[in-house]
Amino acid sequence: MTVSLVGAGPGDPGLLTVRGAALLAVAEVVVYDRLIGSELLDLAPAGATLIDVGKGPGQSGLQADINELLVTHGRSGRRVVRLKGGDPFVFGRGGEEAEALRQAGVEVEVVPGVTSAFAAPAAAGIPVTHRTVSTSVTVVTGHAGDPAVTGVDWEVIGRLDGTLVVLMGMGARATITDRLLAAGRSPDTPVAVVHWGTTDRQRVVRTSLAELPDVDLPAPSAIVIGAVAGLDVTAAVAATGGA
Repeated sequence: MTVSLVGAGPGDPGLLTVRGAALLAVAEVVVYDRLIGSELLDLAPAGATLIDVGKGPGQSGLQADINELLVTHGRSGRRVVRLKGGDPFVFGRGGEEAEALRQAGVEVEVVPGVTSAFAAPAAAGIPVTHRTVSTSVTVVTGHAGDPAVTGVDWEVIGRLDGTLVVLMGMGARATITDRLLAAGRSPDTPVAVVHWGTTDRQRVVRTSLAELPDVDLPAPSAIVIGAVAGLDVTAAVAATGGA
């Protein structure tokens, strides 16, 4: 039997892919993350086994247990969906889970999801690329508790042109700001923080890089840094008088 790694999207249940919804509709086991909305779990059959494996801050060590759980259920012959926020392969540790399953002889299907790195800015009217404004985008983790962050060369990233999207970065926002400023980014660089993007809880704070440490929004929040963060291309245009 195959374990399906399904991207749940950025928060709005309507952004789940058609393929993801079809797999949930026949799932016998659903292993889901902390931020998955109950609306998506309601798509699973009434008799499905629902297993919450959501990790809170500082609980990254539980990943090995999740891998083992997926292998156990994958070997059971039941239809298993691993429901992950955003896209499984964008800071979702889906690659690690896929490797663990294949090493155990369990087939894997990956169903891409809409990543919050692009969906949250879009929901705030921010195109991460925009002709004449930004022709590139870099996505990076800002999770202070993740060992991978120690390998992020913020000085090099700070010197890049284009848009920078930081996921899981609110806890380290002061450090990120300091390092980007040290790399030469202007303190006046536009910044937008999008909290719970695409959902009815969405909040957007627009500020500058120098003032980013003062933004008090919890996770989940995407930080958009660059000229496009000053845009809102979906905002209503004010009417102007004419002859």
